[in-house]
Amino acid sequence: MQVRTLTGGLAAALAVTFSLMGGQAAVAAPPADADRALAARVVTYDASGSAEFRSAVDRGAAIWNESVDAVELRPAATGQRANIRVLADNGWPRAITTSLGNGTVYIGRQAVTEGHNTIRISSHELGHILGLPDRKPGPCSSLMSGSSAGTSCTNAYPNATEKAEVERYFGGAFAATAPAVPLNTVIVD
Repeated sequence: MQVRTLTGGLAAALAVTFSLMGGQAAVAAPPADADRALAARVVTYDASGSAEFRSAVDRGAAIWNESVDAVELRPAATGQRANIRVLADNGWPRAITTSLGNGTVYIGRQAVTEGHNTIRISSHELGHILGLPDRKPGPCSSLMSGSSAGTSCTNAYPNATEKAEVERYFGGAFAATAPAVPLNTVIVD
């Protein structure tokens, strides 16, 4: 904020100086806070350990990108440390959050073997990293209802309430409201 004030003060001083000297000055205003709030926060993920679920993880991330504006999930560049690590294992799907937008997701084969949709699992677990809790039992229209919606449910999209929560957690000055998922929490779906 002080840098902005100094920049604004310097620009005003230059404008006055130029006008006193008979010249004209055109000063570009710094971007408004509202414009900065519209920029998405980038959260990177590393799905190299997700084995056969790699395409489901990428699709789950793409679904979040289609659904919200305040955060964007991107694959981490080679050598870049990712915010989210995605792994496959033989257990039940789960997420371990370390802070908002950071943690580890496990795409557990047990749920897949039972017939649950891999893209819904991926999108759901990423939802936990984005601050959302489980909402069980719940209907198929609620992504965060997870496995309680049954194996026939393939909806991988967050509903309006879930979208609004993520927008609120990542929008503006970040976390005007604390996420519903306590940090350093293991969420077993």
